[in-house]
Amino acid sequence: MNEAIRILNEVKKAVVGKDDVLARALLALLARGHILLEDIPGVGKTTMALAFSRALSLDYNRVQFTPDVMPSDITGFSLYNKATGQMEYQSGAALCNLFLADELNRATSRTQSALLEAMEEGQVTVDGVSHPVPKPFVVIATQNPAGASGTQLLPDSQMDRFMVRLSIGYPEPNDEKDLLRRKQGGNPLERVGQVLDHGGLLALQDRVEAVHVSDEVLEYIVALIGATRRHPMIEQGASPRASLAVTAMAKAAAFVQDRDYVLPEDVRLVFPDTVAHRLLLSPKAEAGKLPPVQAVLRAVPAPKVR
Repeated sequence: MNEAIRILNEVKKAVVGKDDVLARALLALLARGHILLEDIPGVGKTTMALAFSRALSLDYNRVQFTPDVMPSDITGFSLYNKATGQMEYQSGAALCNLFLADELNRATSRTQSALLEAMEEGQVTVDGVSHPVPKPFVVIATQNPAGASGTQLLPDSQMDRFMVRLSIGYPEPNDEKDLLRRKQGGNPLERVGQVLDHGGLLALQDRVEAVHVSDEVLEYIVALIGATRRHPMIEQGASPRASLAVTAMAKAAAFVQDRDYVLPEDVRLVFPDTVAHRLLLSPKAEAGKLPPVQAVLRAVPAPKVR
């Protein structure tokens, strides 16, 4: 049994009936990406993040975002030490391995920007001094659906920093019954065991990065991304950052299937979750029977790779 299966088996002890979502979240973790969970409250977003932190032995912090959360709460701040006569850095919540940004779309733009630097550059800056975030580092952010009280959609620039957007959704009745049964025996999170330590996850990420991508598959990724820029139902297509994200996710998909090379089906598997949240759709797109991302996958022929 490979490490990916063992990690999923542990996380599934706490999160019931959402195997597909957990698998896609794990791909993003292996690809060194950040995850956006767009969902209603109470479906297990925090539980999922905590379960992954336990299975991977990751330092975990959580911030419930509200308009009064300050950038310094995320990045840290400098504090004067009378004994030494110097300013000393006090680390913020983002200085951890797994940071859960709960209801990120309630935060002010300044606070969101502070987190953006940590996500994009792997560091935070306080009083002109940069402080690196620990490795590995992943942000799992939640966003309430548009229209929820006190929320606004994240700006395009921040949406583009998340490797995937996922939704957990309501459980099936049998899964919800199983969840209730498990809760009778205590907190299911307590049964999640450690599979890897920090070094183990970093080693897996390095192995994923080493997965081979042929020129034919690279051309296929470029063709798919290019098609989003020409589709009549898409007002703003995907950027080159999306091309990099699809490639990284496809490598992770190949890796968990015990392959050291990417196939077109790996690209097709990860494409919707990796690209859909980066697109600006036309008003007509909502009325269409086929989502534009699926239409792009249908329109662009996959290469035959030996």
